[in-house]
Amino acid sequence: MNKTLKIFGLVLVMLASHSLKAETLSFQMTIDEMEVEVAPGFKNKVWAFNGQVPGPLIHARQGDRLLVTVQNNTTLAHTVHWHGTHQMNSWKMDGVPNVTQLAIQPGESFVYDFIAGRPGSLWYHCHVNVPEHVGLRGMWGPMVVDPKEPTEIEKEVTKEALLMFSGWDSKVAMEYGKGGHPTDKNDYYSINGKSFPITQPLRVKEGDVVRLRLYAVSSDVSYHMHGHDVLVTHKDGLPLDSPYLADVVYVPQGGRMDVIARMDNPGIWINHDHIESHTSNAGKMPGGAVTIIEYEGVKPEPWYAWKDKEYQPDFYMSESMKQDYGLHNVDAFKAQAQVVERTKKRKKKTTAE
Repeated sequence: MNKTLKIFGLVLVMLASHSLKAETLSFQMTIDEMEVEVAPGFKNKVWAFNGQVPGPLIHARQGDRLLVTVQNNTTLAHTVHWHGTHQMNSWKMDGVPNVTQLAIQPGESFVYDFIAGRPGSLWYHCHVNVPEHVGLRGMWGPMVVDPKEPTEIEKEVTKEALLMFSGWDSKVAMEYGKGGHPTDKNDYYSINGKSFPITQPLRVKEGDVVRLRLYAVSSDVSYHMHGHDVLVTHKDGLPLDSPYLADVVYVPQGGRMDVIARMDNPGIWINHDHIESHTSNAGKMPGGAVTIIEYEGVKPEPWYAWKDKEYQPDFYMSESMKQDYGLHNVDAFKAQAQVVERTKKRKKKTTAE
């Protein structure tokens, strides 16, 4: 009996070590000219990775080799910079035009080949004309690399949520090549490409331990969760030696902060950027980078703003984070092809004539 148990235990150890073994992940991404609805009545022209904003989630293990073929279907040159990845012995994969590579020209493709050596909450974005391409045109997406040795608090997490905060400028929304100047001011702000009221609730259960990965894509963020303190555990993907509790968490532009919240206060709680101008749509409140935490089993009042909202469970990539390692597109982030819009307009004009 003891011998059988020992053999069984050895098999489990072997299986576990195999599951943690680094692998090669190969996938393709396109860059397309699209339009996204950021807020009710407000659309923005974007260059979208795989036709969505944010771009697809890339989820890997520390040590995995990534082979990413990027096809440029737009009319301008682009690159992909893997922000937070140090590209050890692969500096030509850093994605900086005229420094590490020639930009990917319209109709051409480029293969990025590198090791996911640095763990944590990372992201990718274009590095051509960053103020416009990243700041205003949606050329960004998340990359999460799981560490070989997670911390004790990470092992307690029961639910993941990724929140990418960004800004938009309605004055140049439909004009490529405009905007992104130092004197310009954004007038719309969003979480995962959407402004309130078309963001989504984050649904939780009492007792959940939720890890929120906060990304400040194009402007600073002061994150605040009502009804709860959060434990700040990671900065720019790396674990802090001394995690600390916080009521408001500041994230500088381009930075990431990971926070963990224990869901111990059932209710319906607002969850938002605490920079006041970021919680409006073109100056009108409420709007912008605002969402809601909804506890399971808590019945909303009849006047609740999202009482009959159609729920999209992967809006914070919680479901994608449960899947196998690789690239994950999210239906909730799909953009609209501009050619479809132009065709419709031509048909309407012909009918009128």
